[in-house]
Amino acid sequence: MFYRASLRAAAALASLSLLAGCGLIGDSGSDVDQHLSVGTTSSPSTLDPAGAWDNSWELMRNVFQTLVAFPTGTTKPEPDAADNCVFTDSTSMAYRCELRSGLTFSNGEKLDAEAVKYSIDRIVKIAAKGGPLGLLGSLDRVETKGDDIVVFHLNKPDATFPFVLATPAMSIVAPGEYPEDKLREGDGVTGSGPYVLDSYESGVSSELTKNPKYKGFADRKNDGVTIRYFEQSDAMVKALKAKEIDATYRGLTADEVVGLEDDKGDNNGLQIVESTGADIRFLVFNPKDPAAGKPAVREAVARLIDRDALVAKVYQGTAEPLYSMIPKGIATHATSFFDVFGDPDPEKAAEALEDAGITAPVKMTFWYTTDRYGSATEPEFKEIKRQLEESGLFEITLQSAPWKTFQEGFNAGKYPVFGRGWFPDFPDPDNFVAPFVGPESVTGTPYLSKEITSELLPSSRKESDRGAVSKQFERAQQILVKDVRLLPLWQGKLYVAAGEDIGGGERALDPQTVMQMWELYRKASW
Repeated sequence: MFYRASLRAAAALASLSLLAGCGLIGDSGSDVDQHLSVGTTSSPSTLDPAGAWDNSWELMRNVFQTLVAFPTGTTKPEPDAADNCVFTDSTSMAYRCELRSGLTFSNGEKLDAEAVKYSIDRIVKIAAKGGPLGLLGSLDRVETKGDDIVVFHLNKPDATFPFVLATPAMSIVAPGEYPEDKLREGDGVTGSGPYVLDSYESGVSSELTKNPKYKGFADRKNDGVTIRYFEQSDAMVKALKAKEIDATYRGLTADEVVGLEDDKGDNNGLQIVESTGADIRFLVFNPKDPAAGKPAVREAVARLIDRDALVAKVYQGTAEPLYSMIPKGIATHATSFFDVFGDPDPEKAAEALEDAGITAPVKMTFWYTTDRYGSATEPEFKEIKRQLEESGLFEITLQSAPWKTFQEGFNAGKYPVFGRGWFPDFPDPDNFVAPFVGPESVTGTPYLSKEITSELLPSSRKESDRGAVSKQFERAQQILVKDVRLLPLWQGKLYVAAGEDIGGGERALDPQTVMQMWELYRKASW
């Protein structure tokens, strides 16, 4: 998902460095202040789920409920506001959910099947620009049966639909507080999630307290959370070191992560928790460009890119090389590009060009955005330029533009080669293949592959057992490697930095890498 500033899907969370504080016990204690303050550089763009397909999901996960969600430790949707959900047919075209009993919104309004239908229908009706309507492409209609049953009828088999329902974009809102034909205005939220939004100041802070009416899977280990929004990560790190905030998520730069790891003794007992991220970076080749449209040119680039050097020099180990559009941590991940092209090899790159009758250095322009993926983007593309030109086979010109201009440019097909990022909507291989192929590819560059769009994806979407789709996505990855229309570069890692008295950081990110604030707590001391 291009709008999310830093999102997406981890199947496992691992602690990189958990400092053991003297005299600390592991459980949250009733004798300590359990109101926490967490910093982030990822502030919401809207408080209304019908308009949210971006980093607004971070707040929404904590104040709204969805029918299904991802409890800690799970990689597939489990019931949240629902008591149970199942496909009622063998073709994955009818998905039925029965709600938990006694659900209410924070304003006392009843949360029933009609409220669920209302919440989904208004997404379709409003069709907000930049909103989540695109996630509902397989939805035909929503039906209610009594107060507690809601059935989603699909227009085609889609076993990934439960994953869509688990996104915060599908949050259930109180019909009495949210207009059916426009986004809600103001700074209020009426949900049924683990927390109530007591106050909100755009770009400054959100005040969350426990929702006494909440019924769901979240085991809240704190009494409330103040989320502080920072424009710059250095100010956030400074606040963490000064103990003005208890933890951070989203926004740490590679230098800051390395600095926190290297200088623990000077950092007032801080800890860093690392998790596998699912955000990826890749190059897109425009098939209509005279140079980038030639398979031999794309193959030569694929044979020259040194991902290890790229992540070491630019990202200092806070990212890892990626050899497939489906990243590590997602089912069916492979190393397809490495299996075919191997380590960087200038001689084989030269052979590919020579076999195609290309003898002179290939001149191409590579584009990147200046304000979407962080300050390391420029040095990343300078390193790519250096690697390609060092071979003597390419002459690369770099061009850049702010995100709005950049987006208009690639959607208009103006760029020969450009860099993109993808922050997934849900942790399934479908979400790392389907968005990039077909005439409406989200890269803005149509990618016509009949086998993927007409055979592999439809076949995989009939499988409600997502562990049974490996053959389809293995084949899809082979096709992507053969075409080299998309060239994966790296996948990110995610970091939570916190004081050593804060527990739960290793459990706080769900498989969509959205922060579950309820997992954080302050440890009790002796």
